[in-house]
Amino acid sequence: MAPLPLSILDLAVVGRDQTVHDSLAGCVRFAQHAEHCGYLRAWYAEHHNMATIASSATAVLIAHVAAHTERIRVGAGGVMLPNHAPLMIAEQFGTLATLHPGRIDLGLGRAPGTDQGTMRALRRDPMAADSFPQDVLELQGYLADDTLMPHVYATPGRGTHVPLYILGSSLFGAQLAAMLGLPYAFASHFAPTALTDAVAIYRERFQPSAQLDRPYVIASVNVVAADTDAEAMEQRERRRRGLARSLFGRPGAPLADHEVEAVLAGPQGHAIDQMMTYSAVGQPTAVREYLDAFRQHADADELMVVTLGDGIDVRLRSLELLAEAMDLRPDDNKSASPASTGA
Repeated sequence: MAPLPLSILDLAVVGRDQTVHDSLAGCVRFAQHAEHCGYLRAWYAEHHNMATIASSATAVLIAHVAAHTERIRVGAGGVMLPNHAPLMIAEQFGTLATLHPGRIDLGLGRAPGTDQGTMRALRRDPMAADSFPQDVLELQGYLADDTLMPHVYATPGRGTHVPLYILGSSLFGAQLAAMLGLPYAFASHFAPTALTDAVAIYRERFQPSAQLDRPYVIASVNVVAADTDAEAMEQRERRRRGLARSLFGRPGAPLADHEVEAVLAGPQGHAIDQMMTYSAVGQPTAVREYLDAFRQHADADELMVVTLGDGIDVRLRSLELLAEAMDLRPDDNKSASPASTGA
């Protein structure tokens, strides 16, 4: 079996005792360490009106991280395209690709990345998701040599051929990625249910394209690698509590400790555990064994890990232990993207 590329999805978490500045500075440290350890890419996801996530201005964060790293690919995992005009995203990522050639990825999702009230604040049309396939094609045209919109070009953007990835947690994204001949990234770190069915459909229906000549699957998975099992389990539990606060609290009104306990003891706690179905937790050897098995289960060409931990230093250590366990090397981190060459 070919060596397993590993990448990171950094959720830009703002911890209980952190400022947003602390979180964004941590993103830079995390990407730099991932680059040093040999990870392939660092991705950031668009979320809005969430006090615990600092990656709302995704392209801006990508620019900052790319400017403070040298080789690792940096991208969106993803941009929620229905929140934006395709031309504006083409200009943003065309600018990034011009400043950092060969290092920028653009993952695309169709979810709002927020709640209904914030959707209205974003001026998002509730029906915008229905045109997602057409918007992807329009965006792809702006980044290619020939636009699909007569006399409308992205500058910067035109001719950059920024590689596109379809993100999803259902069969819809799998079918679209297959039809368009694009790589497919499944969000199994928080929505595990349809993983195997979606990947099977994607591989069965894949049609080669100019970007990709054969299917390419990225599957995401939670990881807590620690020096002891006890420490790993403690960090997993802290992540459960953090999810309870972020998912079931309200902006400006965080849950108290006793409220968190009530959430975890009820049906919401079961939902959180289901979200974390795919989690590698423990010492490095056990984590490696889990990821090897998960790769086969997911039929994945690449794994994107979400390192769980309370604080940047804990997450950096987890990243390092995982890299050692998986025998990553800095030279493994090439600027060419497997999902844009068919490799």
